[in-house]
Amino acid sequence: MPADVRQTLIDHDLMDDYLARPAYQQNDYVGWIDRAKRPATRQARLTQMLDELDRGGVYMKMRHEPSAKR
Repeated sequence: MPADVRQTLIDHDLMDDYLARPAYQQNDYVGWIDRAKRPATRQARLTQMLDELDRGGVYMKMRHEPSAKR
């Protein structure tokens, strides 16, 4: 995970929410953010991830139901 993404999750107290997501979602978020070519795009994607983690029940603008295992 890029250091800036890690630090942002920590700063926003969302690391536990991130880690509660399935591995494929964690990987998708990081890869999607890291593939951004422009800084503005990277920031917009990071902001979307933070919002979705904070709100819960959303993944990549789609409904997400947490696993019953947790």
